[in-house]
Amino acid sequence: MATASNAPAAPTGRGRRAARASGDERERAILETAERLLEERPLSEISVDDLAKGAGISRPTFYFYFPSKDAVVLTIIDRLVVATAGSLEEALKMLAEGEPRAGLRQALSDLYGAFRARRAVSIAAAELRMTNPEARELWSQVMEGWVADTTAVIEAERARGAAPPGQPARDLAIALVQMNERVQYASFTGESPSLEEDRVLDVLVDIWLRAIYGTAEPS
Repeated sequence: MATASNAPAAPTGRGRRAARASGDERERAILETAERLLEERPLSEISVDDLAKGAGISRPTFYFYFPSKDAVVLTIIDRLVVATAGSLEEALKMLAEGEPRAGLRQALSDLYGAFRARRAVSIAAAELRMTNPEARELWSQVMEGWVADTTAVIEAERARGAAPPGQPARDLAIALVQMNERVQYASFTGESPSLEEDRVLDVLVDIWLRAIYGTAEPS
């Protein structure tokens, strides 16, 4: 669960090299084209020429904004994570106010909903991590941010007596965050076995509550 303080910064090296009014429109057109094409076919079957043509620009102009098609996908993920940070921070406040189920559900719902809405991009980014070191580094930073937030939540809930002692908070946080990522990816890609998409959130919330509080109905 990334907050504004530890979410990845808005893209710089992956994005355009200079800020221009018309450039903003062209960059947006490239990003929108990528999302549209990823709904139709995998990243491996999309070329820079496809992205440039869809955005109504030339191939050389594309490279003025992005160094590669991989960079386009990473920019979308960058911005998706940053966009969820504010709503997640608000959701986490609910835990401190004694509403653990509502707070956790809202926090997990914000993340799941954001990535579910960009399913094709999420799948492309996950596959990109297998071959692209920059993609692996970006996702490592994102996951570390969520782990840090979850660790802080567990420690705070234990400190106020709402959650019992147990496994080291960071270890538990790593297991929960990694579980989320794997369960969601399996659901998005239709792996077998996998949870039905409409069941993912209910199951994850129940597991998180039991892991942190020892019960699915903490007070």
